[in-house]
Amino acid sequence: TSAVVLHSKRLHITGATVEAGRGQPAQELRVLEHRPLEQVAFLTPEPLEAGHNYTLHIQYVANLSDSFHGFYKSTYRTREGELRVLAATQFEPTAARMAFPCFDEPAFKARFSIKIRREPKHLALSNMPIVKSVNITPWLVEDHFDTTVKMSTYLVAFIVSDFKSISKITRHGVKISVYTVPDKINQADYALDAAVKLLDFYEDYFSIPYPLPKQGKSAIPDFQSGAMENWGLTTYRESALLYDPEKSSASSKLWITMIIAHELAHQWFGNLVTMEWWNDLWLNEGFAKFMEFVSVSVTHPELRVEDFFLRRCFDAMEVDALNSSHPISTPVEDPAQILEMFDDVSYEKGSCILNMLRDYLTADMFKAGLVQYLQKYSYQNTKNEDLWNSMTNICPTIGNDKNELQGDGFCRRSQQSSSSAHWTEGETLDVRAMMDTWTLQKGFPLVTVTVRGKNVHLQQERYMKGVDSPSPTGYLWHIPLTYITSKCETVQKFLMTTKADVLILPEEVEWVKFNVDMNGYYIVHYEDDGWDRLIHLLKENHTAISSNDRASLVNNIFQLVSIKKLSISKAFDLTMYLKHERQIMPVLQGMNELIPIYRLMERRDMDGTEKQLKEYIVGLFKDLIDQQSWSDEGSVSERLLRHSLLLFACRHGYQPCVDKAKGYFTEWQESNGTLSLPADVKTAVYAVGAQTSEGWDFLLSKYRLHSFSVERANIEFALSLSGSKDKLQWLMDQGLHGDIVRTQDLPHIIVFVARNPSGCHLAWTFLKENWEKFVEKFELGSNSISAIVTGVTSRYSTRSELAQVKEFFSSLDEKSAQLRCVQQAVETIEDNIQWMDRNSEKVKTWLQNNCL
Repeated sequence: TSAVVLHSKRLHITGATVEAGRGQPAQELRVLEHRPLEQVAFLTPEPLEAGHNYTLHIQYVANLSDSFHGFYKSTYRTREGELRVLAATQFEPTAARMAFPCFDEPAFKARFSIKIRREPKHLALSNMPIVKSVNITPWLVEDHFDTTVKMSTYLVAFIVSDFKSISKITRHGVKISVYTVPDKINQADYALDAAVKLLDFYEDYFSIPYPLPKQGKSAIPDFQSGAMENWGLTTYRESALLYDPEKSSASSKLWITMIIAHELAHQWFGNLVTMEWWNDLWLNEGFAKFMEFVSVSVTHPELRVEDFFLRRCFDAMEVDALNSSHPISTPVEDPAQILEMFDDVSYEKGSCILNMLRDYLTADMFKAGLVQYLQKYSYQNTKNEDLWNSMTNICPTIGNDKNELQGDGFCRRSQQSSSSAHWTEGETLDVRAMMDTWTLQKGFPLVTVTVRGKNVHLQQERYMKGVDSPSPTGYLWHIPLTYITSKCETVQKFLMTTKADVLILPEEVEWVKFNVDMNGYYIVHYEDDGWDRLIHLLKENHTAISSNDRASLVNNIFQLVSIKKLSISKAFDLTMYLKHERQIMPVLQGMNELIPIYRLMERRDMDGTEKQLKEYIVGLFKDLIDQQSWSDEGSVSERLLRHSLLLFACRHGYQPCVDKAKGYFTEWQESNGTLSLPADVKTAVYAVGAQTSEGWDFLLSKYRLHSFSVERANIEFALSLSGSKDKLQWLMDQGLHGDIVRTQDLPHIIVFVARNPSGCHLAWTFLKENWEKFVEKFELGSNSISAIVTGVTSRYSTRSELAQVKEFFSSLDEKSAQLRCVQQAVETIEDNIQWMDRNSEKVKTWLQNNCL
């Protein structure tokens, strides 16, 4: 060939030469740039021959990026108010090309040797440890880093800063360090201890040693996502790594632990074994998301992470029920499409179907398959099917089953095993055939259960929201069904691979509950009196089924209302049992279903229905709210529940709560912010305090102080609840400006403002006026952009709002107009309109006929 084509973006290439070998003269290359494809071609005077080694030398210059990707600039202020500058990298998915010309695709793995020149007052970090430092001049030092292992470009990282660090050595001899701005190094201990435990756990679980000598974790003051798994130097936004035992909340501890677990899981899933192309991004992200639960439940059992798994499957289903969804594994080509893959389907749905598969295969078999996959493909790239093939070829001995590996590589179970305990009886376990139905088609199944005596008739179809969409045909899943009945607590299992099937129970039962603990990624409808029986069970004896089962019934019944399978009054009948519910998952799920209905009604003139609904919701949880102590006592789940309940009560005008919060706020204000408030009640106290102009100004004055840095998100939320349009506008303007409010926080501030009835129009106008700036800062296709688009419009429910949204986005360039988040927003508004048309009168009638 006489051309070498590399990726390059916003780099000014000043010259390039090629040498054929030692001692050979270097030849000048012609340079051609193709900006739309972010590529650059180096043309050689004579052809390069296959099988020969050539060395390319490229001279180039570039500015540090002003966005959050590439090699970019970040700033922070010291306690004394001095502004300091640092430079950090964020390359995934396609921004390594903004730092150096390279083959910027995940399958082009290479070893990287990095040298960085810096001032003596700075510290340079990269993936590998420093081998030597050379003083070039008295004011310039050159650090040479060890050569990396074979890896993809998107995992390369370097930081030049004045950070401080603390370190520990793991049981396996890996040095872990946490780096932060000097004033916050006292908030690094929790992350360091968690990282040591988690890295040791993963080395044991995967039976593969962590291959680098060190693992650095750095908190970057300006950071767009939550964190990034660069091999050996993971980077985090400060709120995802720093923990202050005095001031941080329980939810902050949970979130930090989960994120560290996620990034460390990537050191194997993603870094050691990498997807071949971005269409299979879920092999990285779904796994890391799933492994958070596997690891943290062992290393930090007190966090009870299993209480929070369901929520993410419900979140994934919300976008996956729309026509604009996509299969987990889906073709992508350009950088914006690649960025769009970093969504709830790749992460949340990915983790939910892995959880379902583990439940199906058993934990031991699943783990054996993972280990085989990681060992076989270390330092290589993989596709979807490589994983399923590794899972299928595993045949561990479980219990006393006589497992035999058949000649075709499939696991068969011996005939003696009873069908109740197992998925298959002497049948082939074809993991790939099963999992292809979950990864290669979008959406998820709705299973309809009809009980006739001892016979249980089952039917599956695709669950789909939408404007009277006909039930899509041609969708079929292999569903690992599980069920319990009033007569049998042992989980029964059955793999459904056809459109319809029949199960025969040993005896007639009062009720049957499918999808035990909601381990499966599907929802269930009970025909005839099936729902009435379950509602009766919840009212009479709700603890007969697990809290996850209760949460899934609350979720499923409202999903069925959305597709007209059930009436809204039936769903409301079920919610009445929540008055006696005490567990976090069902309580939060009840709120997650009821509050959005209230929010839709609140934005319309509903002649008092919305007020009645608010009173109903407060009434459901009143006893539980009254029981809460205003303290930080209890388990993490109890603390998170307290935080949600008190905030809900104070925001929805439950007087005893509002009065108490006002009292706390006044005391706190009188102490000039020195009074230590319990971390879990702060949000509620700040939310009430921010309602007065004076309280709002006081909160803002504290927000700007160093000593309140771990509370920034809490205070931002409270400030966004103001009834003053001027204050809300100022908050968004500051977020765009980036000095007082960091621009990394702007996406959620806009969404908070949009959800405030005083701010919904402001947020929409702000989105329209600043669209170009958002795209420049956050990148088209990014999670930040989609959070803004869907967040600002999620409560719209009128035809005029729908028309405005459609009109604005169709006026933009084609790439913006075709973003998936725009389609999601439009579908969601259409769904809201339909929902309100069908159900608002029925809710009104139900509320009039039922009081607690």
